Amino acid sequence: MNLTTKIPEAYTVLEKSYIEELKSDAWLLKHKKSGARIALLSNDDDNKVFHVAFRTPPTDSTGVAHILEHSVLCGSEKFPVKDPFVELVKGSLNTFLNAMTYSDKTVYPVASCNDADFQNLMNVYLDAVFHPNIYQFKEIFMQEGWHYELESVDSPLKYNGVVYNEMKGAFSSPEQVLFRKITQTLYPDTTYGVESGGDPANIPDLTYEQFLDFHRNYYHPSNAWIYLYGNMDVTEKLAFIDENYLKDYDAISVDSAIEYQPAFQEMREVRSTFAVSDDSELKENTYLSYNAVIGTSLDRKLYLAMQILEYVLMSSPGAVLKKALLESGVGRDVFGELDNGILQPYMCIIVKNSEASKKEEFLRILRETLEDLVKNGIQRKSLMAAINYYEFKYREGDFGRYPAGLMYGLQMMDSWLYDETRPFIHIQASDTFEALKAEIENGYFEQLIRTYLLDNHHSSLLILAPEKGLTEAKEAEVEKALAAYKASLTAEELENLVQQTKRLKKYQEEPSSPEDLEKIPILEIKDIEPDPQPFCNQYREIGGYPVLYHPVESRGIVYAKWVFDTGCVPFLKIPYIGLLASVLGNLDTKQRNYTELADEINIHTGGIRVGTSIYTEQGCHSTLYPKMEVSMKVLQPKLEEGARLMTELLTESCLEDTRRLKEIIGQLKSRLEMMMNGSGHMVAVNRANSFQSLAGIYKEYEEGLSYYRFIENLNKNFEDLKEEIVSNLKETLDIILRKENLLMDITASETSVEMLTEPMLKALEKPMAEASLRPEPEGQESRKKGEILPCVKSALRQAMQGVQREAYTTAGMVQYDACAGDFARAGYSYHGALNVLKVLMNYDYLWIRLRVQGGAYGCMCGFSPNGTGYFTSYRDPNLKETYDVYEEAVDYVKNYAADERTIRKFIIGAVSGIDVPLSAADKGARSLGAWLTHTTYAQLKKRRDEMLGTDVETIRSLYGIVDAIVHSGIRCVVGSQAKIQENKDMFQKVEPLTGA
Repeated sequence: MNLTTKIPEAYTVLEKSYIEELKSDAWLLKHKKSGARIALLSNDDDNKVFHVAFRTPPTDSTGVAHILEHSVLCGSEKFPVKDPFVELVKGSLNTFLNAMTYSDKTVYPVASCNDADFQNLMNVYLDAVFHPNIYQFKEIFMQEGWHYELESVDSPLKYNGVVYNEMKGAFSSPEQVLFRKITQTLYPDTTYGVESGGDPANIPDLTYEQFLDFHRNYYHPSNAWIYLYGNMDVTEKLAFIDENYLKDYDAISVDSAIEYQPAFQEMREVRSTFAVSDDSELKENTYLSYNAVIGTSLDRKLYLAMQILEYVLMSSPGAVLKKALLESGVGRDVFGELDNGILQPYMCIIVKNSEASKKEEFLRILRETLEDLVKNGIQRKSLMAAINYYEFKYREGDFGRYPAGLMYGLQMMDSWLYDETRPFIHIQASDTFEALKAEIENGYFEQLIRTYLLDNHHSSLLILAPEKGLTEAKEAEVEKALAAYKASLTAEELENLVQQTKRLKKYQEEPSSPEDLEKIPILEIKDIEPDPQPFCNQYREIGGYPVLYHPVESRGIVYAKWVFDTGCVPFLKIPYIGLLASVLGNLDTKQRNYTELADEINIHTGGIRVGTSIYTEQGCHSTLYPKMEVSMKVLQPKLEEGARLMTELLTESCLEDTRRLKEIIGQLKSRLEMMMNGSGHMVAVNRANSFQSLAGIYKEYEEGLSYYRFIENLNKNFEDLKEEIVSNLKETLDIILRKENLLMDITASETSVEMLTEPMLKALEKPMAEASLRPEPEGQESRKKGEILPCVKSALRQAMQGVQREAYTTAGMVQYDACAGDFARAGYSYHGALNVLKVLMNYDYLWIRLRVQGGAYGCMCGFSPNGTGYFTSYRDPNLKETYDVYEEAVDYVKNYAADERTIRKFIIGAVSGIDVPLSAADKGARSLGAWLTHTTYAQLKKRRDEMLGTDVETIRSLYGIVDAIVHSGIRCVVGSQAKIQENKDMFQKVEPLTGA
């Protein structure tokens, strides 16, 4: 405990302690005058985090909390620019900047490693939430929420708005519909039973006054939860918050308490539907979901125990209940869900690709399996494996691209929001893990099954069935209602709507004044590190194997990858590489079944996974290096057991188990569909890239839409193809698993690399000796090391020919509009200023044209060092108009004008996107990528110098690159059937996204 930290007099210290697991001094405070709650975690993490959160329980599905979350970031008293959020994205060194609406709270978090930048972010966000411009400008509500749009008195009346279109996209996903219906069935009388994000059918019911009242009622310090984390001057930050914001408020009583839903007397059964666009999607496409409320999130032991139980039952590769349901054939996919971030958590057991008629069979298998577990006990090893799995993640503290402090703060809200005296109970988990280990032998987990899953009347059964034409019917209903409303208006009222539409567009088109823009503080170029982060590569050969070692501090964890070259695989077997990545680790091996394998992996390691990657030569997308990577994270003393398991998974998997293969392929089809429904923009971008890049078309066959079509066919015709599938999997694996294809990649703290590789060499000795006895695969003599076979390159080039303008229809209500181009082929080279152009386009030109004016929820572009680029929109109500915006971008860039401060802002934003804090695993992966693509530090330095030296003339010089992308003729849209049919002349091919 740092006893020297002085807490300002404006605050009352309620608790102070030291959290050993996070190496943090912890304080719980209350602001004396305003009643604001404050929690602090002070430590040596330079990636500082701040958030201000409010308890915001909606009473209806108009989306008021969500619309307000968007709107308060559209200008405030101190920072009256139209979009300070975007100004911060453009011109800050943030490592995280966003806002999130949950079912009962709204959170505004920021993070930065730069102290001055962190202070700026905190200041802008506090002013945004307490003093927003929403009271002065109704246009903010109309733009971000909803408004009537009438171009002329003769035009059709429409709804538009960013949140309105965002939620139309969200409600286009069957899984999103499913989870919304689940909470409605379990919490019909509380805030959890309404849609905080907004239901498109209800959003237009929200009035401007109701919107303002929601802010008046809930956005007060007395209803605020403020959080600070990291290496900072705590005294200074607390004084700043007090002196600039909290001192101006007196404590009041805010009625925002979350009510408990009374338990049901019996399980409730609910039937509902989701939209599909094709007859083929009606059969075996129903969701059956059993849902149960699980105590309260304030029970620290239950909070963690249910995560472990859900993993054992539903989420681990060999989860016992999932396995029973899959083997019964009641559905093609089975998955679970546990939401413990609300006052009354719930757990779901979901079967997908089923029929309503299988309801009783689903419930019977579920109950029989759970009763058997209660009677005969859960496998002790499975419970210990699950506890180890979560404990490893907890102690590793690696949250990928998200700052650790952000994730700890959000987890704290799982208890703090409901009991302001208990913010730290879930981030102090060591004792809880130990308690749960002791409970394994006491029948504790079996009793949880009895209490919460078998004898719990606060539960529901949801049957969600497909309905063809549902989207069209809803759209027709909206159009009819709008037409009727328009017909009811007088000529004067119609003209008022036309003028309102024009005023909103004028408001959106008018830029913020230079004086207002200068109120948003930004850094100087001299504040930016001039050099890129170094690579950490040490290459050597050990025992006849190439070894790439990344010596970085990893807190005793070894991150090991076996990187196999797959360029040796023939063209027709490329999809089988992707399939191998899904089946390895999910099949029985010669030594144990796949449940036991998963348990063994989780007991000895932090996880083993198989994946695919495609690396491209710098500046040359026609030279690619495809890989299959077997990755493991493990504590160094367990390295030998981990290497043994990696080898077992690779060399002893029972690929001939056709029953299990059928289950995996069915699940894989389902998960790919879920991904495509949720990420239509990436489907469109990747598909567009496949028309111009060898790497893009290779990716298509290994994991893209073409791969989905491959899996779709295997699933549909499995009985006829099963022998062929087994044969191709074995042949593909035999081609890959050869010594000459393997690179060992190791990330670990500085130590003897020979000591790290020894157990891996030992584990590989026998299988690699056996592999050496197999004949060399055909054509290898013509292949350059690491590259793809010439015949594969030729086949890929042929596959790229033909159709380049495609559209894929869905039952959704929005579009994802992508275009792509090869600027290298057009004669342009990659330049570091393209990083700046990306920020400029994403948060200036595209943001204003597509989001602010067009109503799309998202928009983005990208430029790759290999010479390709793309533009895409996300949850976009438009189609043709979006492509017009892309084409007009050429003139925008060619004639771009801005002052030095504006350019500097975009440079800082570009640096922010590159200089993200990296975990040990991230540093290793970055260095591996550089090694495989022959990227040198000198190249990075040159690009960084180009980026930091960007000026207006540099931006203008890039117009040819934009022109090469938007006028390539390559387009791909994923979107609503009606909108695509309306614009079908734009495309050479139109077909359903799924079920084609």
